[in-house]
Amino acid sequence: MPALAQRLPGIDAARGIALLGMVATHILPLMGAGAEPTPVGLLVSGRAAALFAVLAGIGLALSTGKQTPRQGRTLRAGQRSVGARALVLLAAGLTLGMVHVNVAVILVQYAALFLCILPFLGLRLPALAAWAGGWILLSPVAGYLLRPLLAEHLAPHGLGRLAGGSASWDSLQQPGLLLADIFVTGYYPVLQWISYLLVGLVLGRLALHRAGVQLALLAAGALVAFAARNIGSFFLDYLGGLDALLQTPAAARGPLRSLLQVDLAWVDQSGSWWWLATAAPHSGTTLDLIQTSAVAAAVVGLCLLLTRLHPRILLPLSGAGVMTLTLYCAHVLTLSRLLELWPTTGRPPGWTTEQLFGAQAVAVLLTGTVFALLQWRGPLELTAHAADALAAGRSRSGRDTIRAKAR
Repeated sequence: MPALAQRLPGIDAARGIALLGMVATHILPLMGAGAEPTPVGLLVSGRAAALFAVLAGIGLALSTGKQTPRQGRTLRAGQRSVGARALVLLAAGLTLGMVHVNVAVILVQYAALFLCILPFLGLRLPALAAWAGGWILLSPVAGYLLRPLLAEHLAPHGLGRLAGGSASWDSLQQPGLLLADIFVTGYYPVLQWISYLLVGLVLGRLALHRAGVQLALLAAGALVAFAARNIGSFFLDYLGGLDALLQTPAAARGPLRSLLQVDLAWVDQSGSWWWLATAAPHSGTTLDLIQTSAVAAAVVGLCLLLTRLHPRILLPLSGAGVMTLTLYCAHVLTLSRLLELWPTTGRPPGWTTEQLFGAQAVAVLLTGTVFALLQWRGPLELTAHAADALAAGRSRSGRDTIRAKAR
């Protein structure tokens, strides 16, 4: 990555927040005693991963012309770069899918999202906004209709359960099941998640360096998120939606009331059109996409405003945000190793989940700070940069390599 000062540190800080949020959902429980949602389940579940995806769209917009999208040869070069990065993400994701860990690795879906978004990189703001709005409205309906059709032709027990929720190199032996998992039935269905990258492209085409835009993102994002969440509650609690959902097969398989607050990813959302009226995390509904996108916009606006005060005010977060691919992979591998050593708990004896999260959060922030101060790239970021530079026909300069010491 370029030196931190040449970037928008607020965007990197938001990416660091997304990383910590995903670490929290991987380690801390989403539901406690009596299946009651925990604070992490209520505040972070579904929102951290969505923030990651929206930021991916923002990053693509910033790297392909900011407010004025590239055209012609420069656009095609940018598209080749994005495609090359997608291949790096795909390889990393399939490799992480081979390790034994209770984490739904997002990288393969990330790679697919990067490839799917290529045709949109040259669009200007009005067209992008129209596509984003249409996708948010229609893709949940398409997903609802496609899921049962796929279940008829593919093994239902395998849908969304590849390698414990993550695609791996072994998954390539079942290409139909793999594609169904990636695009429709998995934990991060690309069909709906394209919405997040489109929203990110819209945000990235704005004048993000202006205080007015930053304030608007914070205020409008918070307001829209609040409205979407409450509209979902109104549909379920006052219009009879919850009663209808409690009559579906899914209600007999788990604490549906709590799952509607924290995570619908593995819930069989069939048997009632009322599923499309929820704003539940990982439901992939229109209200879920709107709410989580709005939260992402608010976080981005807040981080941009804070870094206006001083670019390094959020240095630990922005440092981690510059090297999220490396830190995410290290986090997953660490969890896998802990599970090998302590299969029952996945953590050292005497440690609580809160202590394990705290240790990993400190490691993430400390590593990000050190790399930022030394102006180093993360190893996987260096690999991705080399791949996109090669694809775009650029040569790497000496300053793009990891340096052994600070300038």
